[in-house]
Amino acid sequence: MPTVGEQLHNARETRKLDIYHIAEVTKIRTDHLRALEEGNYNLFSAAVYIRGFVRTYATLLKLDVPKIMGDLDRELSQTEKFRTTPAFTKASRGPLDWLMLFLSRLNWRMLAVAAVLIALAIFSLATFTSRKKPPHADPLINLGPGLYQSKQGGELLPLPTNAPPR
Repeated sequence: MPTVGEQLHNARETRKLDIYHIAEVTKIRTDHLRALEEGNYNLFSAAVYIRGFVRTYATLLKLDVPKIMGDLDRELSQTEKFRTTPAFTKASRGPLDWLMLFLSRLNWRMLAVAAVLIALAIFSLATFTSRKKPPHADPLINLGPGLYQSKQGGELLPLPTNAPPR
């Protein structure tokens, strides 16, 4: 059974297409196309690039893309570098991850409407309770006795002893 690279190379040769023409049409560099045809996948940093380039190349050559991709997956599983897909994040999750997940699931529009309604209710309640007090109550009713305490016990202030000159 021919490899994916051999299938791509044979299909390109059958259609008498130049590798530079393929590179111009697909916007894939010629060294990457040659590496794909040779099966040299170590040139690529991740398997996603290989899959994308092979899919584009096979589509241009009008090959059976699902079959080619299945063959490519089998070939990549045999290589050491592309055997497993690396994880994007660590497996351990902390309280910050839980909080961010919880906040991402909230319906912010409904939460904003509820916050406005609660603020309106608090404002209405505060306005209603402030109007409940009688408006003509004596404001000085809670004040204690004044600061001046006369020694003579009279209700009036004592007269000054020396009057200022006129």
